[in-house]
Amino acid sequence: MTTKTNDLTQQRKTKDKRTAGELPSETDILDFIQNEPGRVGKREIARAFQIKGAQRVELKRLLKDMTERGLLARESKQLRDPTVLPPVTVLEVSGTDSDGELIAVPSNWDADEHGPPPAIVVETPKTRGKREESRPPGEGDRILARLTATATGPDGRPSAYEARVIRKLADAARRVLGLFHQTKGQGMRIVPVDKKGAKELAVLPGDEAGAKSGELVSAEIVKDRGRGLVRARIRERLGRVDDQRNISLVAIHQRGIPDHFPDEVTEAADRLAPLDLAGRTDMRDTPLVTIDPPDARDHDDAVWAEPDDAGDNEGGFRVVVAIADVAAYVHPGSVLDREARRRGNSVYFPDRVVPMLPEKLSADLCSLREGEDRPALACIMRFDKAGTKLDHRFERIVMRSAAGLSYEQAQAAIDGRTDDKTGPLLDPVLKPLWAAYRALSAARKRRGPLELDIPERKLVLDAHGLIERVVTPERLDAHKLIEEMMIQANVAAAETLEKARVPLIYRVHDAPSDEKAAALSEFLRTIGLSLAKGQTLKPQHFNKILEAVRGREYEHLVNEVVLRTQAQAIYTPENGGHFGLNLRRYAHFTSPIRRYADLIVHRALITAHGFGKDGLSEEDIARLEETAETISDAERRAMAAERDTVDRLVARHLADKVGSVFKGRIAGVTRAGLFITLDDTGADGFVPMGSLIQDFFVYDEAGHALVGRHTGETYRLGDRVEVRLVEVTPIAGGIRMEMLSDGHKSAKPAKSARPAKTAKSRKRDKAAKPRGRGTARGRKSKAKA
Repeated sequence: MTTKTNDLTQQRKTKDKRTAGELPSETDILDFIQNEPGRVGKREIARAFQIKGAQRVELKRLLKDMTERGLLARESKQLRDPTVLPPVTVLEVSGTDSDGELIAVPSNWDADEHGPPPAIVVETPKTRGKREESRPPGEGDRILARLTATATGPDGRPSAYEARVIRKLADAARRVLGLFHQTKGQGMRIVPVDKKGAKELAVLPGDEAGAKSGELVSAEIVKDRGRGLVRARIRERLGRVDDQRNISLVAIHQRGIPDHFPDEVTEAADRLAPLDLAGRTDMRDTPLVTIDPPDARDHDDAVWAEPDDAGDNEGGFRVVVAIADVAAYVHPGSVLDREARRRGNSVYFPDRVVPMLPEKLSADLCSLREGEDRPALACIMRFDKAGTKLDHRFERIVMRSAAGLSYEQAQAAIDGRTDDKTGPLLDPVLKPLWAAYRALSAARKRRGPLELDIPERKLVLDAHGLIERVVTPERLDAHKLIEEMMIQANVAAAETLEKARVPLIYRVHDAPSDEKAAALSEFLRTIGLSLAKGQTLKPQHFNKILEAVRGREYEHLVNEVVLRTQAQAIYTPENGGHFGLNLRRYAHFTSPIRRYADLIVHRALITAHGFGKDGLSEEDIARLEETAETISDAERRAMAAERDTVDRLVARHLADKVGSVFKGRIAGVTRAGLFITLDDTGADGFVPMGSLIQDFFVYDEAGHALVGRHTGETYRLGDRVEVRLVEVTPIAGGIRMEMLSDGHKSAKPAKSARPAKTAKSRKRDKAAKPRGRGTARGRKSKAKA
């Protein structure tokens, strides 16, 4: 469409003098459409201006010309002024305003033609259930809404609206992220990054938004009833696909993760200054230390321990866990709070972090930097010599970290390899910490949490963002020390708030469902093991099974199946206990820089103890269930984005190794084929069922295996195999392989074939696809804190 004519404004100031039946002017038509409350099409215009006979042809030509020049918009057989929105229209939520209200723009608004869109404030509907479509809309969502004009501009047209949501619309059918390319003879195309159904999309001239071949683009599906490829219109250019920095950007955009702070949020953070720390308990002389990964940019927890000098606790310990006091800076209802709640958590990629809070907070004011005064919330606990907690209390303190250590650095010191920093800390700080940890470790063993053994792999990138190597970090006592002390502080927070009857958000991990437990029991029978029946399942029942297979050939297999039996942990205001940790109550308190749940718990503790006016607000309490759902969704979104990014990075790493042979393990079995995890990179690839041509294979769901109908040849979850790399699609993270290893020979061929490729089974197989190598961290989190 073209720009409106320059003299159109002048035309609207004077009404043409016409006789009945004379063709109306453009101004007449526009004024009629604007003022007509009902449906307006060519027939209504012709009737209003008494156009008959041959003049109908001229009217049709005029309306077509006005539409092509952008003066009119056509919807079905109706015409309207494109600068005046219809009463019901499709909107895209674009963010929030300074008052925290959702704002939106018309989904088909052309800013180049019509200038900035009108202001639209979205009335937030109440949550009516847990299904996605029933939840309030957020940034990036498309909604069908009813509009009410709330202000008019100088030309008499509405300049602001209020929108009432009728329903949320599915995004999948309209949005796509993909690789743009242009070739002779084929024109412009987009290859979607989604590997589940990536058919090319056609881009017509004028819809490419200046994109160049090889760029990642965000596009919108265009309704087109013609044959051939589906059309798309490019909305945003995201950069070159061969730039490794854009690999994580693909997942960020595909999963709808907010990665840019609005100006008002950044400005609010920049205005913050260090707090006046008067009135807090002064613990600057206590040599608290932070122990984190070597590349950590923020430090939100510090620890310290000493022998308990109380006469009734001989051999016991006093432990302090100090956590950054984010609540002192991020107040309920502020722009910083609204943005943190919307994000839910920080998201960690191999090459970048998308933080929950602006850097001024996460890496500066709230980070427990070595040698700098910082506000904190401290949990002070006493344990007896057996590791049983005797009591605890919370204090709002000012602290000064005595040292910022890495896990490896602290462990090396305990193992006798001190350096300039750890040498002076060994006797007064580190040895008491380890002594307390040994007591807590003994108590943990008695408690009996779920003890899965699934190694976590980590990608190490070079200066160009390419994979340099894949490592399996050693699980050190330093990791376990911090983990156990954080668990104890989290439990203390939940206990305190329950006792004070202050609302909070729990971290809940349900026991496995009856269906999953039955499936596990059926599987265990195939390897001569059994699961306890007729009693309530506890982690110790699973631990006995894991212990029974330790060191045996199917140890890895059983760990994987037990993991898949577990429920996924969620946030909720209702206590359901934590099955994996074998705890009656549990809340997240120890990471408020990167998890919104922890910030809510901090506010609740401030309220419970009367520590200040920055505790839970009435709005916090009223929206607690909604907040829990929002941050649970954000956590799942982050895990999926992290997994997608690792898949693409590894696929890119293997792109020039097609034809090579690799060793790996069967990580998933479905009716469609086998998922293989490679040993050296942890890459997940797929061996299609149809490529196993030596027999007709049947899916054995209970045995997690494919079994040959005639020969009994079997490929089972956990089997060691050798495969050849056949195809790699880096943009989608897809890897296809062919099986080189023979399956196990079985004396019992499969009795009957089950449908291998029905629409229903495909859907179920997609849901059962194993989470890739990159989410070992995410998988473990379901059974851990």
